[in-house]
Amino acid sequence: MSELQTRKDQAIAAIDAADDLDSLEALRVAALGKQGWISLLLKTLGQMTPEERQSQAPAIQAARGEIADAIAARKAALENAELERRLASETLDLSLPAPEAPRGSVHPVSQVMDELAEIFADLGFSVATGPEIEDDWHNFTALNMAEAHPARAMHDTFYFPDRDAEERQMLLRTHTSPVQIRSMVAQGAPIRIIAPGRVYRSDSDATHTPMFHQIEGLVIDRDIHLGHLKWTLETFLKAFFERDDIVLRLRPSYFPFTEPSVEVDVGWQDVSANGIRRRVLGGDGDAPGHGWMELLGSGMVNRRVLEFAGLDPDEWQGFAFGVGVDRLAMLKYGMDDLRAFFDGDVRWLAHYGFSAFDQPSLSAGVGARA
Repeated sequence: MSELQTRKDQAIAAIDAADDLDSLEALRVAALGKQGWISLLLKTLGQMTPEERQSQAPAIQAARGEIADAIAARKAALENAELERRLASETLDLSLPAPEAPRGSVHPVSQVMDELAEIFADLGFSVATGPEIEDDWHNFTALNMAEAHPARAMHDTFYFPDRDAEERQMLLRTHTSPVQIRSMVAQGAPIRIIAPGRVYRSDSDATHTPMFHQIEGLVIDRDIHLGHLKWTLETFLKAFFERDDIVLRLRPSYFPFTEPSVEVDVGWQDVSANGIRRRVLGGDGDAPGHGWMELLGSGMVNRRVLEFAGLDPDEWQGFAFGVGVDRLAMLKYGMDDLRAFFDGDVRWLAHYGFSAFDQPSLSAGVGARA
């Protein structure tokens, strides 16, 4: 029996006898480490003649493979034995009482995100995501925004000094619309998605923050028209605010990526409860004591945007809309300052937070409070 065979058999026997992971690791280092005997044998191949190398190399490589397989098998066996030991010895007393008060809560933004996903899932929408660090082609150009468009200005957009491999300017996305472009390019048509996520703009006051949350919707199919858009938004808002008297008003507007474009106003009314007067959505905005509140922007997807995404605008049509998630939370749950969403004040979270067990569902109500 050759010396290599003898050492290999001894190593495998020692591996099979190893009774813990530390000793097994020591055996691995002794054989396969940088200074292990197998590694040293491999280094001698360069000093051999071609004939010697042709006969010795396969034997050394085979020994190396057998030892590595033996180590892997023994490691798996030891880990399984340790798991079995822990399962047999460690117990959890499920009869212990739960804490009197829940520890932690779901942030209102997360809650509203879940509510929106639940509503749109019922309408056949899937959730799409994309990078928050975006390039200017997806964020602006593919959405039909000209080079001189005000939204590209430095005072609105957070730019990075670096460019990508295609020499595109990198930036923090200013809306989730790039997800629509990426989804159309990747999936084609028909498509029906919502794109929730964080977006960034250089703005800060009681109703604006440099980082906020937005959700956009996109439907691309054949024979889509503005009536489909209005029905979708009306159905969504009635389900979200859990009111049947939501009334919409569409006003002509302009967005580079939609044509025609419409602003969506929602009727509101003043309601008094417990001595507190509060504005709530619902009712005809033209009725006495009522009014209209601009809530979101929308429109039919511009032909040029479809072309940028590789779709034929003569065959496919669609609509898109976008709304701020934080603003929806403010309107539904009576919050008055957007900046409080990001202060991390535990008192605010204790007041507005949601129970982790309170999962939104259309059957139980998407806005049920703990």
